[in-house]
Amino acid sequence: MSFKLHPKLAEDCHYLGDFQLCALLLSKDANYPWYILVPRQADISEAFQLSKLDQQMLQHESLQLSHALSKEFSADKMNIAALGNMVPQLHLHHIVRYKHDAAWPNPIWGHVSAKQYTPSALKERINKTHQLLNNLGFTHKQQIG
Repeated sequence: MSFKLHPKLAEDCHYLGDFQLCALLLSKDANYPWYILVPRQADISEAFQLSKLDQQMLQHESLQLSHALSKEFSADKMNIAALGNMVPQLHLHHIVRYKHDAAWPNPIWGHVSAKQYTPSALKERINKTHQLLNNLGFTHKQQIG
């Protein structure tokens, strides 16, 4: 069976492209710079189900992404989480947090309603992300959606 993005992730996110192991998504919630890594493997719900090498690659990609986002967005804190209670497919949230954001210091889930990107803000965020990740072995997806 081949990799297929869970329908809820596909609905709630923009697919930006790929690292060696993971697809990179941008949450459609513009309240926070919020990215999601999804290993491109079928039927994986837990990190321990990955091979040892892929576990290391997931950790490497997650840390690279987190470091780049923290630096670029001047984060007060990076929240990284793999809950999977609603979406069983393994995915890691990478959320840039600020002491002045709408949910601080609480977790973001359920705190405020999602805010949609304007078309221009979405294009700007995607372009900024692609520029940021160019040196990390990231392959851009040509069509955004």
